[in-house]
Amino acid sequence: MTVEFVRTPDERFAALDWPYAPHYIEHAGEGAMLTGLRQHYVDEHPAGTPRGTFLLLHGEPTWAYLYREWIDPLVNLGYRVVALDHIGFGRSDKPVADEWYTIARHRKALEHCIGELDLRDINLVVQDWAGPIGLITAVREPERYARLFILNTWLHEDGFEYGDGIRWWRQAALDPEQLGGDMPVGGIVSGTMRRTGHDATAIGAAFDAPFPDFASKAGARRFPVCIPFGEPALGDADEQARARAALRTWTATPVHLAFGDSDPVFPWEWAEQWAAEIPGATLDRIEGAGHFVQTDAPDDCLGIVTKYST
Repeated sequence: MTVEFVRTPDERFAALDWPYAPHYIEHAGEGAMLTGLRQHYVDEHPAGTPRGTFLLLHGEPTWAYLYREWIDPLVNLGYRVVALDHIGFGRSDKPVADEWYTIARHRKALEHCIGELDLRDINLVVQDWAGPIGLITAVREPERYARLFILNTWLHEDGFEYGDGIRWWRQAALDPEQLGGDMPVGGIVSGTMRRTGHDATAIGAAFDAPFPDFASKAGARRFPVCIPFGEPALGDADEQARARAALRTWTATPVHLAFGDSDPVFPWEWAEQWAAEIPGATLDRIEGAGHFVQTDAPDDCLGIVTKYST
């Protein structure tokens, strides 16, 4: 079966402050629904032997650019840095059928990329949908990981209390008219910045860049649909619950949570509850930062990562 997809032209990225050469994995052999798709990643190396690898994963509706202020500092600390774009995002190919996108399929693509690149000594950073996708993957193969950094995200299980913010987000995404008739990706990201001093126009342009038209936004439209209180199968609810249970007895690696405390989707109280569940987990509060904390408060995030990685 051939998957119909679009490939964002390179010129869409030409004006961005983004000096990192693109790399691609061609999917083949993991099933007909992935075969033939090209997945983008950044892969930056320090001089000499790396101390380990930082694997930086994005969520909805962003791409690796979310970490643009992280990559050079982490390389300067001696780490290899891999920042991956999920299928449907960034420079990765974009299947045009909304129904193509399931969390299990995103996870399968990630597992293949980790194996293909033979990533080890991984310092995993996850936020938003990267939380479920990345953490499920990590608990299945813990020997590859050195540390887990968990930013503004969640893992579903029966009884998880979804707040008004995430319920509104899913409802709005299901009714495009509430979002102006389409998924306004750049405006969503720039509009969630809670700290002052951001260039909202530049942020909006950077996150709009991968999506030249309606067809290219299928993945961005689909992620909110998959939230497990609405679509448990599409959202990989059972695997999310298994991963959350695994973290309650986790001793394989240190776990560090850092949440922006002005996030209406995953509030600070949830961060406190989750950190208390995980043996030995640390928790850092990033004051005044919103949902996309990597861009809203990059220096704070890097300070936390550096504190626990050196």
